[in-house]
Amino acid sequence: MNENLFASFITPMILGLPLATLIVMFPSLLFPTSNRLINNRLLSLQQWMLKLVSKQMMGIHNTKGQTWTLMLMSLILFIGSTNLLGLLPHSFTPTTQLSMNLGMAIPLWAGAVITGFRNKTKASLAHFLPQGTPTPLIPMLVIIETISLFIQPMALAVRLTANITAGHLLIHLIGGATLALMNISTTTALITFIILILLTILEFAVAMIQAYVFTLLVSLYLHDNT
Repeated sequence: MNENLFASFITPMILGLPLATLIVMFPSLLFPTSNRLINNRLLSLQQWMLKLVSKQMMGIHNTKGQTWTLMLMSLILFIGSTNLLGLLPHSFTPTTQLSMNLGMAIPLWAGAVITGFRNKTKASLAHFLPQGTPTPLIPMLVIIETISLFIQPMALAVRLTANITAGHLLIHLIGGATLALMNISTTTALITFIILILLTILEFAVAMIQAYVFTLLVSLYLHDNT
């Protein structure tokens, strides 16, 4: 109980060198490519899920938007696998770091916005001023729409960071309470342990949902600009 509540969010170090790069690269080992004529069940399941998600997510895009399919599918696999690996005991979750999530959100958002200004300049500029706006409100609406545009990557990163961090903190707190209650009341400790199991199952779902939501919002930003 004397452990720092936020110790699990500190980047691990060995000999003074951060291991964040190795941790970020590790999920790519979980999705090997197969040269066999018939894949095993795991690879078949992975391919089926990828086809299902890509069909739902990229079906609304035109030809230019569909060129982002590989990038978006790689993004959802990376975020989902990183979130799930972070639920293992004594592990580190890179998606709890706001700096990393901003590093994913800002380039993707900027790429989508720049694509829109290159391909649909008039339509992109029209978003800053809705049709039929009264003349006195034009400067204020332009400022508001500009701010809302630049807030989009921040909202992406903060949403992912807050949801993953909150789940880890709840698991940590309830787990510590369960250990503390074992010597006080076995019945209460059993109840909190059941709550901990249910919360862990919920966090597995949240880990996948947040990966899907992050990638879906990037896909919607891209759809608005292509």
